[in-house]
Amino acid sequence: MGQGHEAKKEALLETSPEFKNLVHEHRMLDDKLKEYDRKVYLTPDEEMERKRLQKLKLAKKDQIARMLTGL
Repeated sequence: MGQGHEAKKEALLETSPEFKNLVHEHRMLDDKLKEYDRKVYLTPDEEMERKRLQKLKLAKKDQIARMLTGL
């Protein structure tokens, strides 16, 4: 990310509760995924949940990117 994006991200974090919430949710999903990644073996249910979390995390990342680019 360039300096312009970083500055815009910091400004949005300070002024936009929606953006701040998206970033927080993205980080929480990342933490949950890291928990699954530490396991040696995942049950089929855990694997499904991991994939669901990955999709949610990607959706949050897309929303963050859209807000940063102003779309």
